[in-house]
Formats: sequence, structure tokens, C-alpha cells
Amino acid sequence: MPARLACHCSRHELPFSTRRLLAICNLLLQRCGVADHSFDLLLTGDREIAELNGRYRNKAQPTNVLSFPLTDDEGDEMLAALPVKELGDIVISVETARREALLYGQPLRQRFTWLLVHGLLHLLGYDHERSSEEEARMEARERELLTTLNQQRNAAMTKLAINVDHVATIRQARGIAEPDPIAAAAICEMAGAAGIVVHLREDRRHIQDRDVRLLRQTIKTKLNLEMGANKEIIDIALEIRPDLITLVPEKREELTTEGGLDVVSQEKKIAKVIEKMAKRSIPVSLFLDPDPRQLAVARKIGATFVELHTGRYCDAIGEDKQQAEFALIAAAADEADGLGLRVCAGHGLSYHNTAPIAAIEAIEELSIGHAIISRAVFSGLDKAVRDMLAIIRQADLSF
Repeated sequence: MPARLACHCSRHELPFSTRRLLAICNLLLQRCGVADHSFDLLLTGDREIAELNGRYRNKAQPTNVLSFPLTDDEGDEMLAALPVKELGDIVISVETARREALLYGQPLRQRFTWLLVHGLLHLLGYDHERSSEEEARMEARERELLTTLNQQRNAAMTKLAINVDHVATIRQARGIAEPDPIAAAAICEMAGAAGIVVHLREDRRHIQDRDVRLLRQTIKTKLNLEMGANKEIIDIALEIRPDLITLVPEKREELTTEGGLDVVSQEKKIAKVIEKMAKRSIPVSLFLDPDPRQLAVARKIGATFVELHTGRYCDAIGEDKQQAEFALIAAAADEADGLGLRVCAGHGLSYHNTAPIAAIEAIEELSIGHAIISRAVFSGLDKAVRDMLAIIRQADLSF
């Protein structure tokens, strides 16, 4: 039976998407041997949890987590005695969890997950206040369950694809052969990149036809060809057969891609491109703003992936505005995943803002270029790639 979730706080305050959070709850039920049982999880703030704490525990102050078992029986006998397969209720204050994460130097996801595990074990009859032996038993079970969650997360670690367009931009500025994006792609792969991204623009301002052809012959991971829905570029893609194409909007006067593709207004045109690529077994990703309307059309016309545009999140000034933009991305990733679309993200991501995006469970790959190539000027390309991978991996492991 699935767990049930109620949220009395803003979604952008949560360390997980609601979809991911429910998946964690149900995995925990399975690992605890009570997959046929359920519980209710309430996420709230300090005021409401203080009221509950005062009413039921005579402590009129905020706390981190409260558990309300359906019965006072203990251990396995408690589960057998339940008239229905309900364990009870868990209440977590997201505000207190955030303060504790800062106090203990932990990522919020890690602190929140511990509170969830702690609360569930109380529903199952564990009680660390009963005796020192029971405290040790409960702590050991907590460590076991948290290890299980971390192992599951490791199996689906977020990948990093490197956009080498800016290497070609430097080359084209002098009109010579160096630096070569083909060599850059090889260094990125050896440093751990899971794929290489290039944008073959209609105006050929950086990546050239020769680059795409050589990359198709030499890269060992995955070639993602970004492109506009231009007939000439479509024909090149059909000939070269990259591992993935990403359709993006393209304007001659722009410095870089400025926003997501509007598939709502171009549904028929984009659908025809997807159909052509499907005949050559080339999956299509659509570069979209985090807008449910765009996602729905992407699913309708047969896209395999969507790449969520993170530009507004990266450009946001002030924590509140950035959190609001982050919430849109997290919700869109959750929505796209629910529609059966595979989810990537990119644009404007840097060493300072990537970690929260990498921590969104539904996002399987990040596309990053400018920040990595910029750092490479000072540290070298191999180290720049490894530094970004370290940030992504830490975000993935931060339960």
C-alpha cells in the first residue's frame, strides 16, 4: 500500500520532489517488511508542529519529527494486532529540519531522510527512550535503512555531458585550427564525462560540419547534437546519426540560446522532425522551459527526452527568486517523469548553482559547457571536468 503525503508548506522548501519522496517512503516500507501497510506523512512548519507537540506531548515548542502509531502495542505483535494495515502518522517540520541541517553541517536531504527513517521506526515500535539497548538497536536499524537508500541513489547517479562549443568559439575567433573541440571532447571523456554536446548552428559560428563528423567517429560515450529545426541541419543529423538530437530555438542575433523551444505553437513542425528521426532510430530531446503545457505537447508528439532550461534559475538575483525558479524546475522534472519522458537539464549551470539541480531525482543528466571551459582556462580541462563531477556526485549522495 502506498504512503500518503500532505504538505502544509511551500513545495520549494522540500528537499525532494513529492514523487521522489513517496518513492522513498514506499521503499522504506518494503525494506522494513511492511510493504502491505501504509502511513500518512505530514510536512509542515514550526507553528503547526509546536501545536501538535503541546497537545499530545505537553511540550508547546517546535520539534523536528513526531510519530503517532496507530496502537501502543510493540514489535511484531503490534503489526499482527492492527485491524487495518495502517501504521499511523509522521509529522516533520521542514523549518526545524533546515535549521538542524545547518547546525550539523548536513545537506537538507540527508537530515530530512534521517527524520523520515526515525519517524517510521517509531511507528514500527522502536523507542530510543525506552533503554540504552533499545537506543542502540534503533540507531543500528537507522544506519541500515539509510545505507539502503544511498545504494539505490548510487545506482542512478546523475550524468554529466560537456558542451564543447566554446572551444570551437575560441578557434573560430582566430580562424585557425586550434584549439580543437575534437581533442577537448576526448579529454572530457577521459575525465569522466558521460557524453559530448555540440550545437551545429545554421550560421556555423562555432561548431563546423567537420567537427560533428569527426566527433561521430571518435567519441566513445554519447554524441548529443543540438540543432534548430532547419532542413539543412536535419539532413546532416539524419546522415551522421548522433546518439541523440536536442531541438533548440535558434536566432541569428542571440549570443546563446535564450529560452526554451515553444512546441505548443510549433507542434506540427516539431512532430515531423521527431518522425523523421524515429525512422533512423535517433531519439529526440526538446529543450523546454519548465512549463507543464510544453511538457504535455512534448509527450504527445513523441519526444524521448526533455532538457529543462535552467537559465532563469541561474540568473535569478536573491535567494527567494532563485528558490522560486528552482521550484518550477523541480516540479517540471517531476511532471515530465510522470509523463514517461526522460529528463535532462542545462543552461547557465556553474560550480555555484549546479548541486541543487543535480539533486533533483528525476533529472538523469546535466549539460554544462561555458562554466567548465571557463574554469579550464585556469585549471586545465581535465580538472575542470572532475571538479564539476565531484559537485554532482556529492549532490547525488547527500541523503
